This record gives sequence, C-alpha cells and structure tokens, in this order.
Amino acid sequence: MNISDLINTFERWAPPHWQEKWDNCGWQVEPGVLDEPARILVCLTPTLAVMAEALALREQGVPVNLIFAHHPLIFGPLKSIRTGDPIGEMVRLAITHGIGIYTAHTNFDQVADGTADVLARCLELQDTEPVEPTQEGFGYGRVGQLPRSISLEQLLQHVCDRLTPPELIYSPEADLTQTIHRVAVLGGSGASYIGAVCQTGAQAYITSDCKFHQFQEAAIAASS
Repeated sequence: MNISDLINTFERWAPPHWQEKWDNCGWQVEPGVLDEPARILVCLTPTLAVMAEALALREQGVPVNLIFAHHPLIFGPLKSIRTGDPIGEMVRLAITHGIGIYTAHTNFDQVADGTADVLARCLELQDTEPVEPTQEGFGYGRVGQLPRSISLEQLLQHVCDRLTPPELIYSPEADLTQTIHRVAVLGGSGASYIGAVCQTGAQAYITSDCKFHQFQEAAIAASS
C-alpha cells in the first residue's frame, strides 16, 4: 500500500475534520512521498529524537518514509522556520530526506478502537462507553467496569503494572482501602472533563496533564 492509500484509509476511519478547533491534525510535512510504498515509524510526539531514529533505521536498510504521530509537530501559529529551531530542523530534515510527518490527534481520540479504547482495554475495562460523547458511538474518554471490584490501592498497582508510568500521582487524602469497580480513563490532558466524569458514576479517573487546581477541583467534585 502506498502512503496516499494508507492516509485515505485512515482518514475514512478518523476524519481530520473531527478534530477540535484548536488542534492541527493531518499532514504536517508532505515532501512528495504520496506515491511511495508506506514505510512507517509510529510515535507519540514527532521530535528530533524520532527523526534521528528514522534516519538511523534508513542506514540499517529500513526505508522509513513516514513518521505517523499522535501529537502535532506544528501546533500554534508559526512566525518563522529557522535552522536550529526544533520545528524548523524537523521540517528541514523531513524535506531533505523525503520523510513525511502526519498527525492524528483529537480525531483519533474519539473513534472506536482509538486511543481511549486502547487505554480502556489495557486496564481491562468492560462495557465501556464514552465519558463525553461527541457523536453517535464516538466521544472522548471511556468509562467502564473492572472485571471485579478491587481496592484503590490495587487499582493503582494495576495501572502501574499495565501502563508502566514513570510516576503515578494521586491524592494523598484518598482512601486506598475504598472499593473501586467503575473507572474512567482519558489519555493526555483530561482535567477539563472532570465534570463529565463525575456524571458517569466512575469512582476513579485516570488521566494525565492535570494541574494543581484542577486536581483539587476533582477531589471536591468527587466528595460532593
């Protein structure tokens, strides 16, 4: 399958127009590779380290020509593209070496079998549904049941075992002995969905990028 067919197939599943207004999904750099057979390096964030990995793979005989990322390379409005600047260097290297950069972000977060469903499956959640529906059958986050009720302490260990986070932060006031059977998950910055999570009946919410005051608001919302 060539790159053009691959991207068209993907976009029928997770159309870029589903992205949030502030997002930037789709092609970040397309250096004329659409007709080439797809040789893909998948990553979370398209950084210079990822580009270095792509170039190293080429030297080893793996002809990478597409970096497929979750986070956008170009997020905010750019005022310039300069050598030495990380984004400028990524653009320069991508064009010089013929390596495309494509992003699927908030459109991929919503779809069936996208990031939310993968996270829910990793934690073995059952009978899942979106935390905040966006359209029929789709939405942000997932909430579902654990296979069996466990303590919060056991849930935290389960998260560590299945997701291996470098650091797991939770409220120091939380009762680790409380029984948990309904859990909500949302990958990335999910603090703005705390209100929606509270409406789902979830007893625990697993997300990332939660600021201090949002963390405190969650504790207050959960206790009210």
